[in-house]
Amino acid sequence: MELVDDGKESSSSVNEIEVTNYPLICGLPDDISLMCLARVPRKYHSVLKCVSKRWRDLICTEEWRFYRRKQKLDETWIYALCRDKLNEIFCYVLDPNTRRDWKLIDGLPPHISKRKGIGFEALGNKLFLLGGCNGFQDSTDEVYSYDASSNHWVEATALSTARCYFACEVLDEKMHAIGGIVSNTNDLHSWDTFDPLTNCWISNKDPNIVSDIEDSVVIDGKIYIRCCRFPVTPHIYAVVYEPSSGTWQHADADMVLGWRGPAVVVDGTLFVLDQSFGTRLMMWHKERREWTSVGKLSPLLTRPPCRLVAVGKSIFIIGKGLSTVIVDVGDLGNEDKVILGSSIPRLLSNFDVVSCKSLSI
Repeated sequence: MELVDDGKESSSSVNEIEVTNYPLICGLPDDISLMCLARVPRKYHSVLKCVSKRWRDLICTEEWRFYRRKQKLDETWIYALCRDKLNEIFCYVLDPNTRRDWKLIDGLPPHISKRKGIGFEALGNKLFLLGGCNGFQDSTDEVYSYDASSNHWVEATALSTARCYFACEVLDEKMHAIGGIVSNTNDLHSWDTFDPLTNCWISNKDPNIVSDIEDSVVIDGKIYIRCCRFPVTPHIYAVVYEPSSGTWQHADADMVLGWRGPAVVVDGTLFVLDQSFGTRLMMWHKERREWTSVGKLSPLLTRPPCRLVAVGKSIFIIGKGLSTVIVDVGDLGNEDKVILGSSIPRLLSNFDVVSCKSLSI
């Protein structure tokens, strides 16, 4: 018996093959076309994706990111996780090259919009929203990722341990979710490590990890965790992760003493924004083992509480309503003075900034 082909499936397959074999730019080899297209600024990538399926697929590949990074064409954008007065979370993005205004990222899964204590981190070309809790409900292990190349949110591999109000940092191309509030008391002194190559989380334990975490930073290839300070405890408790031994140890007391706010690292130097009385930028001198005041920021520009993120030699100080002050570390000098940085006007919404991360493509 002879099978009759209606032609639809074969026609679709032929069209798919034609699209795949079609050159990126007519008359040019694909490697030359990649060389040309990769030089288009990141802000126009959404336009490039509208030209053809091959262009869209190319821009979402690791090959595209690798080529731009290798040729030093990659551009870093800043992402901010915010919370409004109704306790809903939103995600915004800023192109530091244009410094015009913040843009809302659509598509955030609606059922996680009310979660508190949620982790926020960037790894590769993706942003991650991790864990969190809703009101009096237990912590969750759910993870969602946002692909900055394709502009899509998807559910990602769940945490090994459900947790909220925890620290989240990237070290050696792996993501770490540390401490916080956990549902299982057996996991009180634990942290999870995510390897993007295996797409798996591994759970670890160390008695020096506590639940009350206030801030974290990566410096000199180590993760530092600063814990909450209570009135009955005169000192600040902080621990540092030693990758060589895979253990957490007590951090340097002199360094921890001046760590009194959000921290960021620029060219291996640790900066902290002290918001105790106004907003003052502090710098840690490793050789002299002391903190010095870099300068005070005008209260007309900053709107605490603020978060910090660095792009190149610039520190972005981001406060309520995404009011943003940019300070160039290379122009600061050594004397304590009023810092006059450039600024980006805040949005009309008066929401708080939960966390800020940067991501390069």
